[in-house]
Amino acid sequence: MRLVLNAETYETVFRDIVAKARRFLWIVTADIKDLHVDGGRGKFIPFLEVLAGKLRNGVEVRLIHAKEPGPRFREDFDRFPEFLRSDGFDRLLCPRMHMKCVIADGRVAYIGSANLTGAGMGAKSDGRRNFEAGVVTEDREQLAQLMAFIDEFYLGDHCEKCQRRDVCPEPIR
Repeated sequence: MRLVLNAETYETVFRDIVAKARRFLWIVTADIKDLHVDGGRGKFIPFLEVLAGKLRNGVEVRLIHAKEPGPRFREDFDRFPEFLRSDGFDRLLCPRMHMKCVIADGRVAYIGSANLTGAGMGAKSDGRRNFEAGVVTEDREQLAQLMAFIDEFYLGDHCEKCQRRDVCPEPIR
């Protein structure tokens, strides 16, 4: 297990985890915004473009978040037909979701405080980014437990007993 602080989050999540995902990528966050990442040659691109590329390359993407993103995110989302066409993409919305993690291929996970936003992931300047802390693990037992919990959530095991169904836009069950 390795501690990741502040701007290290960006490098760790996007270069060490997301970029190396080959089979599946699970992203769980409370807040999600129109995040832009380094696309090479000094060009910044929407993170959704990265995810669309993963889908084109056969990587399954699961995105779970707590609230509906803003208009800029939705505009970028609509620019990439892969999100609607691909059987490998799932998106769930749960107002109780407060967990933040990124898991690639069941081999590595970031677990921490950072939401999938520029300020959270460290994509902003020193004076504008959030203070964040997280850990990266490759421990098989920890990954198995985390993935089992997310799978239970994904399948709706917590949905029937949830006392927030009145504010849930898309109950799983």
